[in-house]
Amino acid sequence: MQKRTGDRGEDIAARFLSGKGFEIAARNYHSRFGEIDIIAVNDKYIVFAEVKTRNINSFGTGAEYVGPDKQIRIIKTAFQYLNKYKTDLQPRFDVIEIEYDCVTSALVNIRHIENAFDGAGDII
Repeated sequence: MQKRTGDRGEDIAARFLSGKGFEIAARNYHSRFGEIDIIAVNDKYIVFAEVKTRNINSFGTGAEYVGPDKQIRIIKTAFQYLNKYKTDLQPRFDVIEIEYDCVTSALVNIRHIENAFDGAGDII
């Protein structure tokens, strides 16, 4: 159930980024360090996005669950990706929060936090 909910949230986030002019370069990119939910590019940025899908009745925000350990895993995975796929685009680490109503399965809100943390693992 939780995996299916997360997959749905990632689908919504991918469509959301596409609507903002991004091309989805990869989804669920894995390295020995961890996983990045979505990697998207436009003419300026390569975005490494962590998607957090939460019920509207959940405690806290999705971004609160992207703590320092998770950030470090994402950063290390992003560096591995960038070593494999060279680019001149500016890297950016975003968090996309998807809120839904579990009773109706309706999307309630999308919150896109650009530059949610930096490449040094510091929350901005």
